[in-house]
This record gives sequence, C-alpha cells and structure tokens, in this order.
Amino acid sequence: MKKILVVANDMEIGGAERALLGLLEALNKKKYQVDLFLLRHAGPFMQFIPEGVNLLPENSKYSDLGVPIQDVLIRGHLGMAFGRARGKYKAKRFIAKNNLKKENSVEIHYSFKYTLNFLPEISNFEYDLALGFTTPYYIIDKKVHAKKKAVWIHTDYSTLDGDRNEEQKVWEAYPFIVSISEAVTNSFLKIYPGLKDRIYPIDNIVSEELIQKQANMFDVEKEMASEKGVIKILSIGRFTKAKNFDNVPDICAQIISMGILVKWYIIGYGNDRKLIERKIKEANMEDYVSLLGRKENPYPYIKNCDIYIQPSRYEGKAVAVKEAQILHKPVVITNFPTASSQLRNGIDGIIVPMDNSGCAKGIVDLLKNSEKIQNLIDNCSTSRYSNCEEIEKIYALL
Repeated sequence: MKKILVVANDMEIGGAERALLGLLEALNKKKYQVDLFLLRHAGPFMQFIPEGVNLLPENSKYSDLGVPIQDVLIRGHLGMAFGRARGKYKAKRFIAKNNLKKENSVEIHYSFKYTLNFLPEISNFEYDLALGFTTPYYIIDKKVHAKKKAVWIHTDYSTLDGDRNEEQKVWEAYPFIVSISEAVTNSFLKIYPGLKDRIYPIDNIVSEELIQKQANMFDVEKEMASEKGVIKILSIGRFTKAKNFDNVPDICAQIISMGILVKWYIIGYGNDRKLIERKIKEANMEDYVSLLGRKENPYPYIKNCDIYIQPSRYEGKAVAVKEAQILHKPVVITNFPTASSQLRNGIDGIIVPMDNSGCAKGIVDLLKNSEKIQNLIDNCSTSRYSNCEEIEKIYALL
C-alpha cells in the first residue's frame, strides 16, 4: 500500500481548511495509507477529519509556530523562541527597508525560515507522496522524506508583498506546485515566471452530497429570522483585509437608501472584528448588519439566505462561492483580480464593481430583477459543481 502524507496548519474554520477536508474525503483510504500531520491539533474542523485518515501526533515544536513567542518561552523551547524572535526582527527590518505594504508575507515566512533548524523530522520513514497543503512549505522540503512532493497555492500572490528572492528558493524546491485556478496561476506567474513548467492545476475538491447533507442538519431561523419584505444576504470568511467586510456596512446602507430592505449576515472571525463593528456603528447599520461569529457548519445558513455575496478585495478561489452555488443560491462577487475564475458571469452568478457605490448598485439591480435571480438559481441547480474526479490528478503523481 502506497503512503501519502498531507501537511497543514490546523483545522480552524476557513476556505482552505474546507478544501483540505474535501481532499481528505476524496482520497481512497482503502487503496492508500493517508497520514495527516497538523502543526496544531486545533480548530472546530478537527471533528470532520474523515474516517480512515491517520492523524499523526502533535509535536510541540511545530505547534510553537502558531502561538505567541512568550508562550514558546513558557514551554521552555528556547531555540524555537530565539528563531521566532530573530525572524520577527529581520522581517521588520526588511519590511521597513523595502517600504512594503502592511499586508505582506514576510514575517510569517521569516518565522518559519529561522526556526527550521530547531524542528525535528515529521516521520522516520519515506512516503510515496508528500503534499504541503498550507504554509509553511519549508517543512515538506526539509523535514519529510518522500519520493515525490507537491505544495499548494491558495491565494492571489500578486496582492501580497514579500521577500521574493527568499520565497522563490522555497518554491524552486518542488517539481509540482498545485494551483487551484487559472487566475491563481496567472497571478503567481507574474511574480515567478520561471516556475511556469512546475504548475500543476487541481481544483478545490467539494462534495455536493456532503454539503447538501450538512445543510439539513439543523434550523437557523432563530439567528436568521425571516421578515416580510426583508432580503437576507449572507457572506462568509475570515475577518481580514482580503475579505473586505469592513466595507459591508456602507454598501448595506447604500442598498437600503435605494429602497431595498436587506439584512446582511456575516459568518466568520478574525482580527478585523473590532474594525467591522466600528464601521457598522459609524454607518448606523446595527439593525441591518449582523456578525454571526464562527460556525463549524455554515451550510444551514447558506440554505436559509436569499442571496450569497463575496465582497472580497482579493481571493485565490473562494470555496464558499461554490458551496453557495451547490445550494442553488444566487451569488454576487466583487470584481477582484481572480473573479472571472469564480463563476460564469451572468449565468451562475454575477460580478459587480469593487467600489462601494458600484457594488451596491450592482446588488440592487439584481435584487430588482426577479427573472434574473431565478435564472441564476435554475442554472446553479442544473450545473455540476462536485469535482471529485480531480483526485485522479493526485493519484497521477504517484
């Protein structure tokens, strides 16, 4: 039996984690030994790790990468604490010297780079295939024995500043760089054109049957109560700059000012929560924009909404968009750089302008067009979004 190792950060709630669950679900556990190594055994999605997947024990040195440095010191891991602190110091110098944007990959990249020498090998034996599903990718190259190795691109790299020379060294270590969409590939190759021949396209794997089943697990009417004449909007994502939820209150206010009564629900969590709450208050949208927090199972909420909106500044490929389409919801996304790869504009969703006014107008135009909404619903219901056949591309690597 051939052995496959999958490495990821944790099982917190997010699009990449849901895509990971889709991959683990699709792998044939009777034909292959599937081991999963997580840096931290943390997150609500831990309970959804499929039966047959062998979860390797947590290693405290690796979990040091996901906790504050002072906690690493308390654990007595002086080497890891030193590496983390050194990486933080060097990252700040690099960011300042190169005048990088606040949203960048340098600090997390250096955190991994300067702790590498203090990390043990993940396993003693050789795998037939090792898959690095989320960062840090150094680990697959340096701490795993495998005949073949591949790592994933999940985001639009053209939007993130970074230490390109150092990051290129990491990517160059791999013969296969898995990209989840053509748009993600194009943005990556703008930064690393020399790696074109290593791109290996594999779409995020989703199971329509599993999503439909989970959508019927419980009722959410208490949290998303139906009100006559009120349209229920839903968005899902981490509370970060990329998701653009801080602009939702203003967009919502503009929609209401145009005579459409909506209530906009947001599922998620993250560092920008206070910012979003402040923006809600500033726009006087306390009665119209509601933060529902973390949800282990978002599908009953998608099922209960009237329209799904992904108002992002940028995306790799938003898993929630496809999940909403699977549940036959009209979908609206903003015109971020990779938007055209998310849906078929005008067929199973629509793309609206990124600016708040254009976004609000595009949403209102759709909400006033019941025939268009029904066409989107019908097209979603007759389209096939399950792509479990993508798993064959994993087997081809073997």
